Amino acid sequence: MFRFEHQDLLYFELAAIPLAILFYMGWRWYRTQQSRIGDMPLIKQLSPATAGDVRKYTSILSILIFGFLVIAWANPQWGSKREKVDAKAADIFLALDISNSMFAQDVPPNRLERAKRFAERLITRLKGERIGLILFAGNAYLQMPLTTDYAAALLFVRSANPDLAGTQGTAIGEAISTAREYFDQNDLFHRTLVLITDGEDHDEDALNQAEEAAAEGMQIFTIGVGTQAGAMIPMITDGRSDWKRDETGQPVRTALNSDLLKRIADLGNGSSFNLESGTDILSAIDRKVDEMEKREIQEHSFTAYESYFQVFVGLAIFGLLTIWILEHGVFPNLLKHD
Repeated sequence: MFRFEHQDLLYFELAAIPLAILFYMGWRWYRTQQSRIGDMPLIKQLSPATAGDVRKYTSILSILIFGFLVIAWANPQWGSKREKVDAKAADIFLALDISNSMFAQDVPPNRLERAKRFAERLITRLKGERIGLILFAGNAYLQMPLTTDYAAALLFVRSANPDLAGTQGTAIGEAISTAREYFDQNDLFHRTLVLITDGEDHDEDALNQAEEAAAEGMQIFTIGVGTQAGAMIPMITDGRSDWKRDETGQPVRTALNSDLLKRIADLGNGSSFNLESGTDILSAIDRKVDEMEKREIQEHSFTAYESYFQVFVGLAIFGLLTIWILEHGVFPNLLKHD
């Protein structure tokens, strides 16, 4: 399969049109000036290196050289034979809390940014596994199904924010339920859910869902974001900075609910971590995933493209050498007509 790596650069080939017009106008002007000097056949005999034919051919070669260099710049490539390969992978859903409480700044710059940075590093660490993304606040929804498209996963994580949530809250139970729904129902193994949240959920459904998920073979890791001391939630009200307030007008303070997250992880046959604990969480999760029995999946693989820009660079160099030969009269009979 043939392609150009940088196909958009081929538009620069259009510049050859005005270049050809300029060369043609210059050549015509040069011939006009020569005709004023004297007889053209005599001029060609006396000075073949400056004859009009030489200028004509060097102009054509210059345009070709320009075209070759643009093609080389766009990098023509050949290859990419598509074939199916078998691979083994675990299915891992990341559930990211995007509720307003994640704006609390008890961990700098705020909980949400720290959670997103961790999620990005985890996705990079888990390349080779199938990864999906669930976002949740007052409710949960599937942002990205299980896939090996890690670039898309990183893009979705980076763009996550509370504005994507329909309602506010921290529906951990619904996040677990959503993961259960979108895992392969015919395969009760190879399932992992990583919950990244501050744990501000007062609904007992989270514990029930964790227990039922574990019975279906799911392993749940909880990643706590925030501190026990907590912090207030910054908000913009009427164009000015303020704190989120309750019904009585008092600022709401949010704190990490580590007890709930530990109970969910225990019921889900997993482990609970705190981003501020200093533990190498990525390595711990990576080891647990490696220990899992993995399912076979069929993927499409592509051989690497081979670049052939060198051919066109070589043609351009050959064209420059030819121009030098013509202009210096190295082969005086090269353009001689009988």
